[in-house]
This record gives sequence, C-alpha cells and structure tokens, in this order.
Amino acid sequence: MNVNRMRGASTLMVILLAVGLGARESLAQGGPRAAGFVPLAEFLPGVAAARFEGFPRGAETRVRTAEAFAEMRRHILSLYEGVALDGVHSFLLDGNHFDCLPIEQQPSVRGLGLTHVEVAPPPLNSAAEAGVPAPGEPAEPGARATSPLTLGSHDGFGNEIHCAEGTIPMRRVTLAEMTRFETLRQFFEKGPDGAGQIERGELEHEKAAPAKPVHKYAHAYEVVDNLGGSSLLNLWMPPINTGATQVFSLAQHWYTGGNPVQTVEGGWQAFPQKYNTVNSVLFIYWTADGYNRTGCYNLDCAAFVQVNSNWALGASFSHYSTPGGTQYEFDLQWQLSGGNWWLFLGGSGTPQAVGYYPTTLYGNGQLANFATEIDYGGEVVGTTSWPQMGAGVPASRGFRHAAYQRQIFYGDLSAATHWSTLTPYASPRLRGRGSCYSILFTPASAGSSWDSYFFFGGAGGGGC
Repeated sequence: MNVNRMRGASTLMVILLAVGLGARESLAQGGPRAAGFVPLAEFLPGVAAARFEGFPRGAETRVRTAEAFAEMRRHILSLYEGVALDGVHSFLLDGNHFDCLPIEQQPSVRGLGLTHVEVAPPPLNSAAEAGVPAPGEPAEPGARATSPLTLGSHDGFGNEIHCAEGTIPMRRVTLAEMTRFETLRQFFEKGPDGAGQIERGELEHEKAAPAKPVHKYAHAYEVVDNLGGSSLLNLWMPPINTGATQVFSLAQHWYTGGNPVQTVEGGWQAFPQKYNTVNSVLFIYWTADGYNRTGCYNLDCAAFVQVNSNWALGASFSHYSTPGGTQYEFDLQWQLSGGNWWLFLGGSGTPQAVGYYPTTLYGNGQLANFATEIDYGGEVVGTTSWPQMGAGVPASRGFRHAAYQRQIFYGDLSAATHWSTLTPYASPRLRGRGSCYSILFTPASAGSSWDSYFFFGGAGGGGC
C-alpha cells in the first residue's frame, strides 16, 4: 500500500485559525464539554491553546512543570500531523474518544518514515490434536469476547462505533490523561517510575517495603528460541483501588530476549490512571532497552502500525467473565514474519492480523531476529497495596472462578508450532512466607482438550 502524502498539516493549520485557539481551550482541559462528544477538529485547537498556568489541577494531577506540560501538548499535536481532519469519523466508547484515521496517516507510518504498509502473513496454527476435557473443565469452556467495533452499536451521540475499511481506530490521548503522569516519558512507561522487568526467581530487594511502585507476577515462562506464540486469554475486570496506591492489573503475553531485555507484549489491562475507566481494556506494549528510554502503550507513540479497522487498542470489551458464570476469552497471537512482529486477535473464527511492530524498533538487538523466551501470565503494580490479579482468587479455585490462559503454543525458528512446557513462578510476599498470587500450570502432555494451560490469580492487598 503506497503512502499518500496528503497536505494534512496545512489542513490542520487552517482549522486551528478558523476555530480560534482561545475559545476551544476548555475542550482540551476537561471543560464544560469534557463529558460530551468533541470532534477531532475541535479537540486539537483546544490542545494547542492549553497552557500549564491555566490548566485545571485535580487530585490526580501529577505534572509539575510548564516544560513537562508543553512536551505533552506537543506530543498530542504531533500524533495528528499530516492528518486530513475533514471527514474523520469519531465516536465515544466507555468515555474515551476514538478517531478513525486513514491507515497511511497514522502516527507510526509518519513517525517511522515508512514508504508502505506491509501485508500480513497468515496466523500461526497449532497442528496438534486436542485431547479430552480436563477434570472439571468442559471441552468449550468460554464464550468469545468480540470487539465492540463489530457489533453495529452507536454511542450516546448517534455516532457509529465502527471505523470504515482503510481506516484504523486510534484512541484519543488527552492532556487530562497525560497530566496524571509527571512527564511524557513516565506516561509512556509500562508502569510508574519505569519498573517493568519480569521476575524469574526470589528477589531479595522486594522483601523490604518499597518506596516506589513494585510489579508483582504470577506467570509461566519457557526459555526457547521462537518467532512468537498464541493463547486464549480469559477476560476479567479486577477492581483497582487507586486510593490505596494500587496501579494496575493485567493478563498478557511477553516475547523477550537480549540484555537489556527487549519485549513485545499484549493482553488485557485494568489501569484507571491511564484509561480513565474501571473496565479492562485491550493493550499492547514494547521496549527495546529494558523499559528504560523506549516503549509505549498501543498507538501512544510512533511504533505499532495498525492495519485493521475492527480492533481498537485501549478500548474496553463488551463482556467480562463473572465468578461462577459465563467465562469470556479471546485469541491473542504474536508472530515474527518478514521483519515485523505481527499481532493477531480473534473473538471468533480465525484470528485477524491487527498490525505490527517493525523490527527496526529493536535496532541490532535480539528481537530484530527472534525471541529467546516465551512468557504468559498476570502482573499487578502497587506501592503499599496490590490489586486483585485475574478473578481475585487463587489458581486452585479452577474453572469459572480463577482466571486462565489455555491452548498456549509457540512457533520455533522454522515457524513449526509446539505446545508450551512452561515453568510457573509467583512473586514472594514482601513480608512473611508464600505469595499473594498463585499459578498452576498443566502441560499438553496431560492430554487435556485445553492443551497447555494454567490458572492464576489472587486477592492482593497490603503486604504483598
């Protein structure tokens, strides 16, 4: 697909002048229309007019300097440079605006200087035969969590919650969201203060009370050269008590390698500080230098190139699992092919290619060639209290109570697929013995129709 270099910058300038910068300042700052629908052509002038001195400060405001604020403002405007604003379809979903941008005008195509958008490979498929149902688990355990953009719905303002073919849904980043972080770099980070390194064993420093947010895990990994992998993720909505210093809870994939570590990641995440919703959302993340100076979520920086109009990164889902009730799940897969790490998602049927991270993001690092480890599981962040993980109950509670991932497989360097043989690990408590979280892994060799799978989770709380 050839990139059409449209004169979007000129279009944006004309609109800024026509609308009037000062009159629209409140739109960016969470003013009278913040809870309503704001067209993109009105939102951007408000951002351009916003100033640190006049910006409303709430209890969650973290930005401290005019310089940091100005950098955030410039970044938002840069995301739309070159975009022809006339005719951009937008809609509200769970309180967040999404703008349908032409594929060729999205930030990563421009920011990475791409001359074309790649064509997706077919998804990885496991050729192994399914076994018999595991004890207590049905052959088809979950209902599929489909994307809200495929349901034919409309928002409260009559806007269709859908993007046309040839466009992609980009979640609108606002100053209200960004200023809940101290700096632009902190906004990009996996978690507060840059923490994000995945644990592989007992970490002595975690047994003292932390002064900064600490990441906790119940995950399972395998050291193996790979081109990606796949699983079905059970979808939950764990509550996050931000007043008790809890930050986020998620379930995801990691494909990693190198030192400092490089990653490609994705799954679901409950993160109210970022997404301004209690609902779990679809997310992806990457880093090329151990979460130090590189990485960002979703389409928040020039990195991921989206090609699919049906899935919205940073969007909530239409259904979530309930204890003892219906269990919802979705397919997620990463595959390295043709010099790109491709993301595939599926609510039903064959997983769809959503987009890719070009391996140029990883320079001469390990993920420019292949990953050396696969990893699946849960992660939470807190300072003096930690959130629920998964369904908030131990792994031993099993189906319809504990969260799970199932049918976990990876592709080797020839793209042949294999069921995973993972090693489980749960973070120790800060004080005392044991862990606040647990994980129970069953390999495909056990003969279950779930193939390789695990249950995981925990209640969290203080002292974890």
